[in-house]
Amino acid sequence: MEIQICIAVQFSDYDVLFVAVWTGSFLEAIENLGFDYIASGHYAHVVHPSAENTEAPSVLQLSKDKIKDQTYFLSHLSQSQLRRLLFPLGCITKDEVRRLATQMGLPNQGRKDSQGICFLGKVKFSEFVERHIGEKEGIILEAESGDYLGIHRGFWFYTIGQRQGLRLPGGPWYVVEKDVQNNVVFVSRNYYSLDKRRRTFRVGSLNWFDNCGPGNNEQLKCKVRHSPEFHDCTLVKERSEENGDALVVHLAEDDQGLAAGQFAAFYSENVCLGSGIILDSWDKMSFPVCSRALEIAKLADKSSLGKPIRIVNLEHIVKPEQQEEIKVA
Repeated sequence: MEIQICIAVQFSDYDVLFVAVWTGSFLEAIENLGFDYIASGHYAHVVHPSAENTEAPSVLQLSKDKIKDQTYFLSHLSQSQLRRLLFPLGCITKDEVRRLATQMGLPNQGRKDSQGICFLGKVKFSEFVERHIGEKEGIILEAESGDYLGIHRGFWFYTIGQRQGLRLPGGPWYVVEKDVQNNVVFVSRNYYSLDKRRRTFRVGSLNWFDNCGPGNNEQLKCKVRHSPEFHDCTLVKERSEENGDALVVHLAEDDQGLAAGQFAAFYSENVCLGSGIILDSWDKMSFPVCSRALEIAKLADKSSLGKPIRIVNLEHIVKPEQQEEIKVA
């Protein structure tokens, strides 16, 4: 039997949802062209059922290269999409790929690894967002005090835990929360303090490759970002009218970077079971935004706030007695 394979341009490390949408659109575009599979250069491994057991699901597994593994980005594909995919690089490491490219004299043998969105080329991500979404000025508030610190270009330019691009004195400052409705960004200098870390969160929009998912109170591993690191976790099933089927995920250790909208992918040994979208995170150590900050964020007319407060980092100030000591020395 002859099998037709379409070799796809690889979509790189940027967004789980984008990968799922892109794959669906690509499959739809080639539906009538007679191809049986799509082959892409992702670092992942997929095991398809045998011809005698066609009802069994295809299984997504970790690649041989655990550092470059991209199963996190593929975790929200549907079973019908996964069944049409091949990942030839899943059984070799990136170093082996480069060695083979050199042996074959390929023109891209020395090209640097992609660190961003590959289809943007040299265009910065912020420029891409500005061009397609635009800008809308909003305010930046300190989460603990509600102090007005400055302005931003639009909440969509910032992610939880982000430090770059805030341009605030007295830092380092980190984005700890966003008020999407009022276009307000909350920041803090205490983002990495131990008492603010989190280990419990709720996940919705669940996608399982075997359609039924793991059992209640099952112990698995999960990733909450693209990284070779895993968290040990326990899953508790719940259902609500607002979110439908959901999971409460309890991590074995804290993770300060949990944020609504991120994907959490779940694993059993080397098998990726699927993923879901983080709805919220909470426990006794969740990052607090004070009531004053929340009230200010809701103000319709924020011009009454006046000029931003300029906070100085006192650790960088040299006291007069210290200056004398320096002069004497």
